[in-house]
Amino acid sequence: MSEVGWDADPGVAGWPGLPALSGDLRADVCVVGLGGSGLAAVGEVLRRGLSVVGVDAGRVAAGAAGRNGGFLLGGPAISVHHAGAGWGLAAALELYRQTLDEIAELARLLGPEVVRQVGSLRIAGLPGEPADELEEADRQAELADCHEQHEVLREHGIAVRRYDGELGAGLFLPDDAAMNPARRALGLATLYGGDPGRARLFENSPVTAISAGRVQTAAGAVSAGLVVVAVDGRLEVLLPELAGRVRTARLQMLATEPVAPGRLPCPVYGRWGYDYAQQDQAGRLFVGGGRDRFLDQEWTTRTSPTAGVQAWIEQAAARFAGAPVRVSHRWAASVGYTEDARPLVTEARPGVIACGGYNGTGNLVGPVAARAAVALGLDGVPPPACFSS
Repeated sequence: MSEVGWDADPGVAGWPGLPALSGDLRADVCVVGLGGSGLAAVGEVLRRGLSVVGVDAGRVAAGAAGRNGGFLLGGPAISVHHAGAGWGLAAALELYRQTLDEIAELARLLGPEVVRQVGSLRIAGLPGEPADELEEADRQAELADCHEQHEVLREHGIAVRRYDGELGAGLFLPDDAAMNPARRALGLATLYGGDPGRARLFENSPVTAISAGRVQTAAGAVSAGLVVVAVDGRLEVLLPELAGRVRTARLQMLATEPVAPGRLPCPVYGRWGYDYAQQDQAGRLFVGGGRDRFLDQEWTTRTSPTAGVQAWIEQAAARFAGAPVRVSHRWAASVGYTEDARPLVTEARPGVIACGGYNGTGNLVGPVAARAAVALGLDGVPPPACFSS
């Protein structure tokens, strides 16, 4: 029961695949990693009228890009008022606005069948009555934090409403959206790969070496004026000089058999964002979280689900469903974290720009970072203050 639940979608299961790189190629830019950020980098290079080769170690969206919660949430990984306290409110708000623009662009490119513009809910705690006094105290603290977030967003013109309903109390963010993350990536790969004269994309081509102007795989190599490494989890393995700046963690999820339709009207996250769920149109829940309960063991590059975290997520799934659930799929993925929650956009080696470390929320921040990486590599434009360079 370790298959990724998102892959049961016919649009993912029917993916025809891309070839593996064989032989040597040349392009203006080589992009390593074809998840959400890598594909955004490919799109940005094409927008500039340049040629690009993209390579991925496995299938497009086989890593975190296709294994995450499918949330399209505006803003940085941590709430905007916390980000503002750490690295400046202006920088945090600018990232927030860019991620909202990214939702609109994805909706334009992929349409409503892939991007569902339904908003999101942040609730204090988990749905249902608190299990004990400790959970109740934490819920009250989170409600106070929701109030702070509400005030900052309203003050700066970002849509937000208070929520008090069947699922709990907190905030409704109407500009957010939901998706099947694998469908998003495969849709973009199809779109950008449709211009083979300028974009050539390859799956199942693990990179063995990266240097200025050259990316080597087991069966071929790419020569390029610029290399963009758009990899989140295991970035410090691929580029060891980034160890200490980014650290890989495991995030775990499960999918359930259908529950009452409409139970979750939009993506819902609670308990400070550690637990999260969305419901598809068939009624299935996709639920993740629990990393904070097993923090030491989840700092790992392994991607196999574990019994302890999965047990926690299953309990959380029942709280989100409001009833017992039957699990159909369990899986995990590697993602990158940074100390201050700012993603990396940095020149890791001469001519090699790296972006990653999205702190568990790369669906929108990743593409924004990827475009900043391309601008850094091609134009010499330093990344904005919301990124660590």
